Order: sequence, then structure tokens, then C-alpha cells
Amino acid sequence: MALYLIGDLQGCNEPLQRLLRSVDFSPSRDTLYLLGDLVNRGPDSLGVLRSLSALGDAAQCLLGNHDLNLLGIRHGLRKPHRSDTVQQVLDAPDCEPLLDWLRHRRMAIHEHGWLMVHAGVLPQWSAAQTMALAGEVEQALRGPDLAGFLKAMYGNTPDRWQDTLAGAERLRVIVNALTRMRFCTADGAMEFATTGSTQTAPRGYLPWFEVPGRKTAGLPVAFGHWSTLGAETVASGSGLLANTLPLDTGCVWGGCLTAARLGSKPGQFELIRVQCPQVQAPG
Repeated sequence: MALYLIGDLQGCNEPLQRLLRSVDFSPSRDTLYLLGDLVNRGPDSLGVLRSLSALGDAAQCLLGNHDLNLLGIRHGLRKPHRSDTVQQVLDAPDCEPLLDWLRHRRMAIHEHGWLMVHAGVLPQWSAAQTMALAGEVEQALRGPDLAGFLKAMYGNTPDRWQDTLAGAERLRVIVNALTRMRFCTADGAMEFATTGSTQTAPRGYLPWFEVPGRKTAGLPVAFGHWSTLGAETVASGSGLLANTLPLDTGCVWGGCLTAARLGSKPGQFELIRVQCPQVQAPG
């Protein structure tokens, strides 16, 4: 049995299939953990959704900001961006069952000694709290008022966590941390405008994983979302970065699609990469 963590696909189904062939993946034996942003920007989001949903429990998928965006577009709450490539999903005869499958994916996973999220974990959250808060969002996504949840999900405020938050504001902070965050302050105030390397942090902000006293610091955390960081880290061969593993290596921008095959001990892994053609210009 092999376990693989895989970074952002963003609609790049052909590199995914090459990667699975290269490791002789078997759904009866092995398990994939996809770290979110399954769809959008790449050429075959429909193929990605069909491929992963067909794998059943062998593909454990997180939701990223692009996946939530697809749900928002489907419910008429978001207008497609000029760079979006999800129309093929919306036009497909199996659109509804695929999107129903998507809304039942997870917001965080804690298995095999790893905490897995799409973007980040606020420094004030323990692994147990992260999983509990992710469960609150999952319940809203799977509930009867999906459109209402999605409508209230967007926005940059509140920009930090408080245990007293309730309703839409509480869920919005959880979603923003798990699917959008790169930088935050020592007390957990998030910033969403900066997308470059760790050296581009605004004054007073740090990459979320470098905040002193982060409660998940003792646990390996795998995440995607930050392609600049992931590409630099994997290319340098530096392995874990502050006990975190960034696995978005810019497949859709002409980088690699990267998987980490987990070892027998927590924090052990081997990286497998396949080169991807550039199908989107950065921006």
C-alpha cells in the first residue's frame, strides 16, 4: 500500500494520469490525497473531476479556493474570471453529480501523521481545532442551504480568528485560512493581496508557517496553493520547510506536478515529479 500527497491539479488531467502511471498507482491498493484546487485554469477540469470521482475512497480530496469558486459560479454567485476554464464542467451532462461529489470533499485531513490543508493553518489553531473548524464548513457545504453559505463566504473580513465568532463571519474566517492564506501576523491577522515568495511579505506579516509559537509546529503539515513557494522549495531539495511541505509546484504554469510518497514514519516522504506544459500565463 502506498500513500501519495499531490499538489494543485488546476484542471491538468493529463499530467495527473502520467504521474499515476509513473508510480503504477492501483486504486485497490494505494491512496491519493489531493491538496485542493482540483479545477480551473488548466485545460481539462472535467476530466479531473471524472477521474478522481471514479476512484472512490482511493482519492481523498481537499477543497481549494478554485473548487469553491466553481460552486459559486454554478449557483450564480460569481462571474467567471477571464482566466477561468470551468465552462466545460458547467456544460457537461454529468455536471450536477460531479458538483455534488465536489461539495462533499473535505476542508482538512489529519491522517498518517500529517495534517493536510489547501492553504494554511492559523497559528492559534491546534490540529484538533483545525479539524473541528473544517468540519463546520463541511457541514455547511453539504447542508440544504449551499447557495446561502456560498453567498456569505466571500470577503476579507474579519481578518483574524476569535473563538466568539459566529454565523457567516465564523465560517468565512475558516474558509479564508484554509483555502486562501499565505501571510499573517503573529496574532493571526491574515493578508490576501500578496502572492509572491516569502521574501515579499508585507511589513508586520510572516508566512503563516513561520509564526513563532504556531500550535501545529510539532506536526508535519502538507499544503498547496502557494506555487511560488512550492516550486522554489521542491527545486532546492530542501524538504520540509518549518515542518511543512508545500506541494503546489505550478503545474498549470509550466512547472511540475508533484507527489510526495509517504514513508513509514511521520514526516518521511519521497518526491515524484512529472513535467507539465504551460497552459496558462501567470497572472
